[in-house]
Amino acid sequence: MRPLQAAQKQQEHVMLDKTQFYIDGKWVAPQEGRDFEVIDPSAEEAFAKISLGGEADTNAAVAAAKAAFVGWSKSTKAERLDLMNTILDVYLSRSDEMGAVISREMGAPIDMSRGSQSGTGSTHIKAFIRALEEFEFEQPLRDDAPNDRILHEPIGVCGLITPWNWPMNQIALKVMPAIATGCTMVLKPSEQSPLSGLLFAEILDQAGVPAGVFNLVNGDGPGVGSQLSGHPDIDMISFTGSTRAGIAISKNAADTLKRVSLELGGKGANIVFADADPKAVKQGVARCFNNTGQSCNAPTRMLVERVRYDEAVEQAKAAAEATTVDLASNEGRHIGPLVSELQFDKVQGLIEAGIKEGARLVAGGLGRPEGLNRGYFVRPTVFADCNNNMTVMREEIFGPVLSIMPFDSEEEAVAIANDTPYGLTNYVQTTDPVKANRVARSLRSGMVDMNGQARSSGAPFGGMKQSGNGREGGIWGLHEFLEIKAVGGWFPEDT
Repeated sequence: MRPLQAAQKQQEHVMLDKTQFYIDGKWVAPQEGRDFEVIDPSAEEAFAKISLGGEADTNAAVAAAKAAFVGWSKSTKAERLDLMNTILDVYLSRSDEMGAVISREMGAPIDMSRGSQSGTGSTHIKAFIRALEEFEFEQPLRDDAPNDRILHEPIGVCGLITPWNWPMNQIALKVMPAIATGCTMVLKPSEQSPLSGLLFAEILDQAGVPAGVFNLVNGDGPGVGSQLSGHPDIDMISFTGSTRAGIAISKNAADTLKRVSLELGGKGANIVFADADPKAVKQGVARCFNNTGQSCNAPTRMLVERVRYDEAVEQAKAAAEATTVDLASNEGRHIGPLVSELQFDKVQGLIEAGIKEGARLVAGGLGRPEGLNRGYFVRPTVFADCNNNMTVMREEIFGPVLSIMPFDSEEEAVAIANDTPYGLTNYVQTTDPVKANRVARSLRSGMVDMNGQARSSGAPFGGMKQSGNGREGGIWGLHEFLEIKAVGGWFPEDT
């Protein structure tokens, strides 16, 4: 298979043929594949063709991973670290290429894609190298039990199912800890943004990952996704995507009692207290609209203390109207299109629901931005005077849509923020450190960001309630791929 970099240099009208899978260290033709077009969301035109695999393809990939597990599970920590450092070197050499691929396939603006989208891959690889360096796979139970050992062992063959919105972020968060812990795997990237996954397979192949340790089969959820989650030779499923799909995967995996790690949707609240930084609202809008709003941890509900509410609405309106929408291929600080026609129609329907349910539209609205008559572009939209029963406050929109409502007390703000089936990320804006910490403790979410300060590399990413049950990143990400074995009567060994 030619590198994607070379393929991208072909004339624009040439359809890229990316129908092969990566199985057992080789690029192979599908056994039961059917063609699927990859759409450039800025142009609404197909530019690449992949294959959606069938059961024979899934079985071949799982069999390769199962055979490779026998040897790879016995590899040493030093061997895995050497491989991960090589992967990092190769990844960095092709980072700009990765950014260009992601921009074309899912619509992230090229500067953002080369920076944030591609950059998350190298950031996570580095973080897992640090985590593995510090991790001990064999530990004593405690000082007064010298003949007890706790062993952390690879869980086995893993099925990794990743989404389209942050493709390299999620692929790195799953593939790298699987490699670090001695697991083998089959990756199914999203069929909406599959080329970044194929490029990552090229990177792993170039880095010398042993045959069968990493395998890739493209497919859709009902096909390859379901085949992986129900497969008797898959020991674990790690899935990132919608809550609806996470529920279906859990049910399908139940018969084989495999571990299922889920990172699902969100409906984050951004609580802006009266004493918040003057730039808090503007920054909150930018965070909500980042990646065209297509982030599970986006702060899409802005809760503002009433004394500052009217000012905040005007600030949000101005920030939305100042947000530029443009082609993904153009350089600059703007947001791009949504990923697909399906996503465009969904977001339009939710904006319409907000209008019909009585939310006050202060910016944006239905239709495309002026001057963009083609592509899945959405107007940056702000609703005010919302209540927490409105559809725009309950459902994950996955578009550049912000909903604002007032609150009168800290207790009310926390109650509103927690009144959601989701529990991924919440945000707190206040210059009172005691209040900030108190509110952070009260919020029912796996993550809390305060005053614009993001969590550091290696912090666990994951949620509560219908936002899932897994944790990705750092040592927590390693634990997801490990079984714990307790041994009594352990013989002390020379070190």
